[in-house]
Amino acid sequence: MSGHSKWANIKHKKAKADAQKGKIFTKLGRELIVAARAGGGDPNNNFRLKIAIDNAKSANMPNDNIQRAIQKGVGGGEGESYEELRYEGYGPGGVAIMVDIMTDNRNRTAGEVRHIFSKHGGNLGETGCVNWMFTEKGQLMILKEDLKCDEDELMLLVLEAGAEDLQQDEESFVVYTAPDDMEAVRQALLDQGIAIEEAKINQVPQNTIEIADLEQAKKLVRMMELLEDHDDSQGVYANFEFADSIDEEELD
Repeated sequence: MSGHSKWANIKHKKAKADAQKGKIFTKLGRELIVAARAGGGDPNNNFRLKIAIDNAKSANMPNDNIQRAIQKGVGGGEGESYEELRYEGYGPGGVAIMVDIMTDNRNRTAGEVRHIFSKHGGNLGETGCVNWMFTEKGQLMILKEDLKCDEDELMLLVLEAGAEDLQQDEESFVVYTAPDDMEAVRQALLDQGIAIEEAKINQVPQNTIEIADLEQAKKLVRMMELLEDHDDSQGVYANFEFADSIDEEELD
């Protein structure tokens, strides 16, 4: 079992705070719209939409909001036309960064993302400059407080269902799968009454860069937070780990 990173801990705490503020509803709504538009409004025949609905419910998004977003996606309501894009570049210390975007104005978003990169010691690169450093994986998060079995039972369950790895931090377990195996592992967990806090397709770095300089680490955290907070951002991925010498409390 692998250990979770300091950045993962910070990111998880921030995500909980964002959910409490309702900031996540806009991004969840956009994912519902695009998922429904791409694969139809029936979650039984649209895995992406099923995951989007589950995530929206986990964030306590009202059912009326969920249904309105789905209707917009399938053409039952007026709304913006969103485009899915991916920006790639480098952050402080040569860290590879990718940002998945959903926008109704690519020119505006490109300028804003470029500004975040340049202002914090990074630079936006060409399409394909870093995505080869990442592998697409399914990711299922389980809160420890919701788990009714012990770690060994959880590991055995997910591995038998087809998972590749199980990681943990202070508050959660994260199951990693091949994208095609994600639904089988997800269903195996649900069949055992294990609540899934979040399910998504993630981009996992094949190798990581260790950041040992505190000031560089602070710049990187600030840059990552701004990219994730951007209204059009749907996911931010990077290939760094913080050295043991860096105190997580100093990065919050």
